[in-house]
Amino acid sequence: MTLFERLTQKAKEHPQRLVLPESLEPRTLQAADQIIEQALAQVILFGNKEEIIAEAEKLGLKNIAKAEFHCPDCADFTEKYAELFKELRKKKGISIEEARATAKNPLYLGCLMIKAGDADCMVAGALSPTSSVLRAAFQVLKTRPGISAVSGAFIMLLPEDVPYGDNHMLVFADCAVIPEPTVEELAQIAVSTAKTTKDIAGLEPRVAMLSFSTRGSASHEDVDKVREATELVKKLDPTLKVDGEMQSDAAIVPSVAAKKAPDSEVAGKANTLIFPSLNVGNIAYKLVQRLAGAGAVGPILQGLAAPVNDLSRGATVEDIVNTIIVTCNQAIGDKGL
Repeated sequence: MTLFERLTQKAKEHPQRLVLPESLEPRTLQAADQIIEQALAQVILFGNKEEIIAEAEKLGLKNIAKAEFHCPDCADFTEKYAELFKELRKKKGISIEEARATAKNPLYLGCLMIKAGDADCMVAGALSPTSSVLRAAFQVLKTRPGISAVSGAFIMLLPEDVPYGDNHMLVFADCAVIPEPTVEELAQIAVSTAKTTKDIAGLEPRVAMLSFSTRGSASHEDVDKVREATELVKKLDPTLKVDGEMQSDAAIVPSVAAKKAPDSEVAGKANTLIFPSLNVGNIAYKLVQRLAGAGAVGPILQGLAAPVNDLSRGATVEDIVNTIIVTCNQAIGDKGL
């Protein structure tokens, strides 16, 4: 069973309440139609029901009428979310009028529904810039307890002839969000990525904190940062298998690990690779994708208090469907299902 076959099956077994706030966007509607047809989630759309259904019919879609529809401009629906947003932002001193205006914004309304317990997760970005999606998520949902760093992971689906990772998978982070993480942020990225490895990749995480040094083979402040972050990870989650600082070959190649870190329970068999900076992580995932012919699932946003994922504005319908399936599985994992 492939990764997406397993994730699809799990989504079908535990359907989540999914908000798609860009409800008239054609690719989003096509993805929603597939999700509804396969009964993978309860889809929530914003806007005029008749208008959305008419647009869906122009696209030849037959299942959109089965979605749940809400009108952001309808005061009788949005008022409780406006009051919730005013309470969340009371330190900023916003007025109820400002809160009402914000609650009409579909990105904020989706996050507010999640915060209120009326939805489980959200996918957006086909029309909206990443900054807008993240701003709504940060202001409404915030981050998980003990986590202040939101990061982006990629699940790398390796060709069958590549002998590394587990079930031909490796998880990379951070490849999308934080350019130069601090020691604390790097440690939090590791903890969050381990959760992604378990909940989405379906693997027991073995985390390697990567550097250009293994076990003190080089001295530099960048090496010190990775080493300090590794020790902090062990304090944040004493149950996690983590080791570092470690070079990438020592992390995934058993013969190299036997020479450089023979006593490590991670070296040579890591499935979760934490990069010291966004520069390194982004370059690495793209090189592996192109040179090894690997699939790259992501970025999967991690660290938020509830699952919200951002799309590329060039995303295909398949990309959107896959992101929805991953996001629903994050929500399922949050519930311990």
